[in-house]
Amino acid sequence: MLTSQLVLPHWRNGSFAWKPHLRHTAEDLRHQLEKVDADLFRRALTAEGCRRIEAFLAGVETYRRHPYRRALAEPPVIWREGTTRLLDYSAPGAAGTPVLVVPSLINRAYVLDLTEKRSFVRYLAGKGFRPFLVDWDTPGPQEADFGLEDYVAGRLGRILDVVLAAAAPPVVVGYCMGGLLALGLGVLRQADVRGLGLLATPWDFHAPSPQQSRMLAGLRQPFEEAIALFGGLPTDVLQSLFATIEPGGIVRKFIAFGQLSAGGAKARNFVALEDWLNDGVPLVAAVARECLFDWYVDNRPGRGEWQLAGARIVPQAFTKPCLAMIPAHDRIVPPESALALAGALPGGRHHMVSMGHIGMVAGARAKMDVYAYIARWLVRLNQGRGR
Repeated sequence: MLTSQLVLPHWRNGSFAWKPHLRHTAEDLRHQLEKVDADLFRRALTAEGCRRIEAFLAGVETYRRHPYRRALAEPPVIWREGTTRLLDYSAPGAAGTPVLVVPSLINRAYVLDLTEKRSFVRYLAGKGFRPFLVDWDTPGPQEADFGLEDYVAGRLGRILDVVLAAAAPPVVVGYCMGGLLALGLGVLRQADVRGLGLLATPWDFHAPSPQQSRMLAGLRQPFEEAIALFGGLPTDVLQSLFATIEPGGIVRKFIAFGQLSAGGAKARNFVALEDWLNDGVPLVAAVARECLFDWYVDNRPGRGEWQLAGARIVPQAFTKPCLAMIPAHDRIVPPESALALAGALPGGRHHMVSMGHIGMVAGARAKMDVYAYIARWLVRLNQGRGR
């Protein structure tokens, strides 16, 4: 609302510099405004801004008061170290292909088990597979000095040993940042992994544009100071970074939510997902620096310079079957970034889905368009036709 008020006089006199693709539309609107009383339009603009803010706040209040609470029964915990747990979603007596599911370190693992009807791991279990979900949880004292190598070569390596002892070599499926961790594990322990599934996994952090990396490079000192002050990157800082990707999106989604029937399924699904979004975890210091600066600023994965446990983690080193699922409307991981990884995997294939980053695992069409596709690929992989 404030920026609209500030821009208005500059727009009227033609001195405001619009982005090239908006220039013609803005000029047409300016000519139309010449026929409208200036004070009347200013008051109407203020009223519309206030209306949207009030609708946004009403949506937030409706969300805060909604009765939904996640109450899914938790599966058995078969391994624990520090704050990391391994959850076994296998149905009793299941003997299907084991699937080790690796989430991001930034968000809670239960986005992959959000509700009874929107659960990737429960879907796999229902199809006869043996899904194991890594739950990183909030870092504790044992994880305070961890780097990515500790998580991949250390924690994931020991988790893989547990799965091997309980079942057989698994297919490792990673979501978002978890896909990078899964690839690292696959390269370091290729003999013990049957294949990889990579969901919305970034690789070339300068694709399609290095603009984001330049922004983070310019903010390096403030981020370093925050990491030093808090011993890592707090959840609120990470949430603010995600909010900058589409600032207006937060306002729009709560306005739309406020118009839903509070007792309907759409409202419950919104609250379930929003609860997860607001239940983030911090990054410990070394991991924060590796992700922000080694990945986003220096693009070490995309340049073939990312290393773990003395090994270069490059897609060409993993030669077993791999499926990359890439959301076409992803604002967090641009499709170009994920395609750079999919195209470099010798045994890889990719499949584009008409979804966003979170919708691909927790949206209304996730079961049909993503879960089922991965399940069919796992069946073909078991039959020796996974490529």
